[in-house]
Amino acid sequence: MHSRTASWLRQRLGRAVILSYALAVLLPQPGLWLRRPHLLPPTHLTLHTAPLLLSLVLFSAGLQVPARALGRLLRRPKALLAGIVLHLVIPLTVVPFVAFLLRCTPDNDGGSGLLTALILTVAMPVAAGATVWTDKGDGDQPTTVGLVLASTLLSPLTTPLLLRTLAPLLSGGYAHTLVATGRLAQGGFGLTSVVLPCAAGLAGALALPARRLRRLRLTVTPLSVVGSLLLTYVNASGALGSVLSRPRPLLFAAALAVAALGCLLTFALGLTAARLLRLESGPTSSLTLACGMNNSSASAVLITTSLPDKPHLLLPVLAYGLLQKTAASRVVTRRPPAPPPPAVREPAG
Repeated sequence: MHSRTASWLRQRLGRAVILSYALAVLLPQPGLWLRRPHLLPPTHLTLHTAPLLLSLVLFSAGLQVPARALGRLLRRPKALLAGIVLHLVIPLTVVPFVAFLLRCTPDNDGGSGLLTALILTVAMPVAAGATVWTDKGDGDQPTTVGLVLASTLLSPLTTPLLLRTLAPLLSGGYAHTLVATGRLAQGGFGLTSVVLPCAAGLAGALALPARRLRRLRLTVTPLSVVGSLLLTYVNASGALGSVLSRPRPLLFAAALAVAALGCLLTFALGLTAARLLRLESGPTSSLTLACGMNNSSASAVLITTSLPDKPHLLLPVLAYGLLQKTAASRVVTRRPPAPPPPAVREPAG
């Protein structure tokens, strides 16, 4: 039952995401309520819904790791190492180019707000959703899972490094905010909401007996898909609600343009690098997905946590999240044609 539910949800994931956005527009109040911290009366603990949902999604990603396949990946680490390097190099290439284009706009801060949102998106680890798209196409699942896992576990180091390096491109106080956000990603947020849930899932995948692991996966997987959709709704409620209450068409168009350009460049650079490395079809697809699909849910939660007074910065993040799923569907459907079967020679005589 749980397996059929998860499969049904995954097959309709794209439509479900669009429905989450529509629900955020039509009924944002529950999402806005969930965005606020809530005090648990008996314990006096503060519950933050968005980081909790993000932890559930990443725990499920760690739980899905095929341990034996990862062992084979470590013996042939070319695509894995290339993905880790590209995860650092691509933001350092894409963001300055977008910053240069934004300098030509009439925005008085050179588009620093939009650029901050883009930096916080491309600096995040590989989205766990890349494994779903790999299943739908001809990608190499161990490579994708390895890149999700490696980028997530390294994120407390790589994310602050990228934020500090790219901060000088910003103006109007955004540079200081970005560096402060990097410290948050390196500290409590990065550890408790990103690394520990993923590591806990990985530990379960390695330590639990096969039967118990299967039962746990059957329970957690549909919950994580629902949690991912709920997280999308919560984040979208904060951004789209403010846009509808105070319509700013130019901001919306600029956010969409920045997200589209950033998404296009990351996918294109990932595909180009894979071809230059002469990877096989499966690892090429996986590397392209890993380069283009960043954990936009994590960046949205980070923006909500560190910049609660700027919900409009969620617009490029939400647009990027939707566009990267569209681009991923193009990557997995462009499979190389299968070679024709060898001709069978008729026996002589």
